[in-house]
Amino acid sequence: MDIKTFKQMLKASFKSDDTEETIDVYFTRPIGLAFALLCRKLKVTPNMVTYLSMVLGIASGVMFYYTDLTHNIIGILLLMMANFCDSTDGQLARMTGQKTLIGRMLDGFSGDVWFVAIYFAIVFRIWNDPIPFTDVNWEWWGLLMCAVAGIICHSKQCSLSDYYRQIHLYFLLGKEGSELDDSVTQKAIYDNLPEKGAFWDHKFYFNYYHYCRSQESRTPNFQRFYKAVKEKYPNAADMPQQLRDDFRKGSLPLMKFTNLQTFNFRAITLYISCLIGMPYIYPIVEITVMSGMYHYMHIVHERLSKRLYIKYFESAA
Repeated sequence: MDIKTFKQMLKASFKSDDTEETIDVYFTRPIGLAFALLCRKLKVTPNMVTYLSMVLGIASGVMFYYTDLTHNIIGILLLMMANFCDSTDGQLARMTGQKTLIGRMLDGFSGDVWFVAIYFAIVFRIWNDPIPFTDVNWEWWGLLMCAVAGIICHSKQCSLSDYYRQIHLYFLLGKEGSELDDSVTQKAIYDNLPEKGAFWDHKFYFNYYHYCRSQESRTPNFQRFYKAVKEKYPNAADMPQQLRDDFRKGSLPLMKFTNLQTFNFRAITLYISCLIGMPYIYPIVEITVMSGMYHYMHIVHERLSKRLYIKYFESAA
């Protein structure tokens, strides 16, 4: 394959410059594509790549438990490889047509597995260390801190960021260019599944329904606006260009925050905090800085949705 064809395939994998992150565009995605082409040649399946990413992610967590430089550098390299695999499996699935329900479940689950291992590594690494500026060891306080960072902060930040990116793509490119889903549709699919012979389908749609419901419950103003948009314009292509432009103008500045809520910023923060011997910095940043970005992003998006609802639907009525 020549360079021109590779660049064309790479460009085709990008949905919009609005939502792509610079590190992914110039680093992660090209490496993921190269790996995907190699895997296709070797007849490696997307699910095999996803399993490998989970193993690499767990192994990176184990490395971050240790305090010496060598183990931490190995941990960084392993987590980078896990992330390359995460980029590879999706591109390989699209390239080979090997898209499966189990594959979607594994892909969504793999990143969580990495960070569970990493949070536990931080807990055990700092267990007997004193909390800065005190004579008290981290011990259970470290576990509580990482539980808050991982369960309360991390999951909410990632899910809402993903939701806002898909919303942005919906108004920019329409349904075909977005993976925006709703809980009502997912619940209907779940309710219509056969009782027998669809174990993984039940697991996937049950969890995905609750995932979508969680996103919707946190965005009441957008739900009202989106409902009005769909009722008036069932086909996204029929939306007035002015409405699209107004939404993009308000949503575009938030895309940099959605990108900061995903892997790259988290990973860089983790790498630095572990390398300087202060791994507790990572969950603290998660709880403070990233939660601050999360709440800012949420407030601005809800205000945008309210303003556009009034402009296009309430005033028109």
